[in-house]
Amino acid sequence: MATVDEFLSLDIRAGTVISAEINRGARKRAFVLRVDFGPLGRRDSSAQISDLYETGDLVGLQVLAVVNFPARQVAGVRSEVLILAVDNGRGENVLLIPERPVPDGGRVS
Repeated sequence: MATVDEFLSLDIRAGTVISAEINRGARKRAFVLRVDFGPLGRRDSSAQISDLYETGDLVGLQVLAVVNFPARQVAGVRSEVLILAVDNGRGENVLLIPERPVPDGGRVS
């Protein structure tokens, strides 16, 4: 079991996708997303969400991401945040999104 303190150590923020393109280096089809987190700046992420989304659907969408993991190389992309999604039971990742607009950089509480 995780403790409350362990959960609170995750910095989960809302941000707006400002660009999305296919990650050509990925084995499984994925996108490179650039997300604006307001005062935290813009960060890139490689996300395997292409089963349900197209690049044009993502621009302007607010998403939730863990922003305090160390950056890592994912299929040739420096992935700086972990975009959050849930498997829908059919192997497709559904993005976790705010149900109403929130400020970019707003922290999940």
